[in-house]
Amino acid sequence: WDEANANLFPVTSRAIHESGIPAAEAFFASMKPHTSIKPHSDFTNFVLTSHLPLVIPENGNNKCRLSVGDETRQWLEGNVMMFDTSIYHDAVNESDEMRYILMFRVWHPDLTKEEREALQFIYDCLEIPELLSDDPGTVFMAEQRARIAREFPLNESVNAGGGGGGFGLAGSKGKKGKDKRKGKKEGGKGFGL
Repeated sequence: WDEANANLFPVTSRAIHESGIPAAEAFFASMKPHTSIKPHSDFTNFVLTSHLPLVIPENGNNKCRLSVGDETRQWLEGNVMMFDTSIYHDAVNESDEMRYILMFRVWHPDLTKEEREALQFIYDCLEIPELLSDDPGTVFMAEQRARIAREFPLNESVNAGGGGGGFGLAGSKGKKGKDKRKGKKEGGKGFGL
């Protein structure tokens, strides 16, 4: 958890934390009017991406769309979409206003606990290289920093809940060091919920 962001958005942070969503990342994303994101792949399928549309200009008029593989859907306020970003995907906002969503990256449900922990360790090492030290004292201190960074910062009594924590320890810092797990792609479709 990024403490600064949790403090900026305490209601949203608590809701995510208390929901038990196995989120590796959560952040707000905007898209400017009359823009598009060209088709691309994140080359990562050990997490799935979920969009919760918050403000969709001309909601229901098909002005703001997401395509994954050979399927296109419009964002509709309050309707969650989940998809696999290892499949080519693109987005478009053909409206005259900004589009806003709450984005989650959640651990793929086929991952075992051990696989999630191993992947998390890789991300922890990117943030805290001392985890790889030969000195046991340095490793111990680094492990404590990693543990603290994943704790929910706003209300310690809430920590008994679920919530995911994960990826970059200081919050969303963009794409880094992503790796591909296994390619289960059916018919080029990547949408879930």
